[in-house]
Amino acid sequence: MSMIPYAFSYRRPKSLAEAEAFFAASPESRFLAGGQTLIPTMKMRLAMPPELIDISGLADLKFIRAEAGQIVIGAGVKHADVATAPEVRKAIPALAELVGMIGDPAVRHMGTLGGSIANNDPAADYPGALVGLGATVKTTRAEYAADEFFTGMFSTALADGEIVTSVSFPVPKMAAYAKFPNPASRYAMAGVFVAMFAEGVRVAVTGAGSCVFRVPAMEKALAVSFAPAAVAGISVSPEDLNSDIHASAEYRAHLVGVMAGRAVATALSR
Repeated sequence: MSMIPYAFSYRRPKSLAEAEAFFAASPESRFLAGGQTLIPTMKMRLAMPPELIDISGLADLKFIRAEAGQIVIGAGVKHADVATAPEVRKAIPALAELVGMIGDPAVRHMGTLGGSIANNDPAADYPGALVGLGATVKTTRAEYAADEFFTGMFSTALADGEIVTSVSFPVPKMAAYAKFPNPASRYAMAGVFVAMFAEGVRVAVTGAGSCVFRVPAMEKALAVSFAPAAVAGISVSPEDLNSDIHASAEYRAHLVGVMAGRAVATALSR
């Protein structure tokens, strides 16, 4: 089978301002961070941008710091670095563990936080952490609460040319993530992030639906009794969940309940 001929320009900006200028000059271009989704998509000719703007080398996007009850991570930090960062492992071990479950070692050493959330794959792990922890996404133009950032399948609140620069994760009292991975891709068929804060509990589900979502019934029950038994009788409707060759919507709905119970149990065991 012959490939469709395709050529593109490659630019490597020295600053965020220069990256934005490159995009303004070529609005059909794409930003390249880790390339773990974009490059395979281009190989299959499902995306054919005329220009790639490689922001993976920008130092302004590569940092991890603890400040005022939060962990702030630059958008250019690779998954492997988040998973092993002492600051993350100490303050939010559940976040470090979640990132350590992403893909395989090759993906974790190339993929970035910003690239993952900007792509918003419905089966990605990071959206579960952002929504579960009530994180804030900072970009070159605005700040977004995680609940408002993820808007649908492969869709976010980002405008054309807007670049994610960092994410601030509030430190919870306790938290954990449990997922049922696809045995081949390691993507989440259903992943549940549970976090307890002084003001309440957050439960975020990724992998099961077209976009990450919260489960208010579980949040309310866990706020009263933070125990696996509290979510045991709570079911999630399969109506809007994904169904494919790997799992039906009904099975994914069942997995959400199972993973939620496991996440709570893990959080209590720390």
